[in-house]
Amino acid sequence: MRATYIKWVMLVSGVMTCAGFHAAIAPDAALLANFGQTLKGPLAEMIVRNWGALIGLVGVSLIFGAFRPGARRLALLTAVLSKSWFIVLMLTVGRPYLVGQPALAVAVDAVMVVLFVVHLASPGREGGE
Repeated sequence: MRATYIKWVMLVSGVMTCAGFHAAIAPDAALLANFGQTLKGPLAEMIVRNWGALIGLVGVSLIFGAFRPGARRLALLTAVLSKSWFIVLMLTVGRPYLVGQPALAVAVDAVMVVLFVVHLASPGREGGE
């Protein structure tokens, strides 16, 4: 039962997190859609593209872990750390942007973090099952 629940949670969370690839492909559009502002210049574009790719890869790892129980623990830990860091940044230095889409992203990521931590902390077989 627990393995089925986490598989679907990881799959849905992974697909949602893969939306980060939007920033890797269209950095200005992604920043405008998510934060209402853009950053200008080649360095900003490179950093935002990299940021988007890393977020998307966390989503891919969640999807992979949903189907490969042996990879679940690493995928969940990576997602917890990544999403927790985003939440901390938004609640500290990102407060001016904590409205609309970013606030929703923080709330959704917080739910994901709680579900992932509860799963990781509960007793079970190695690999997150």
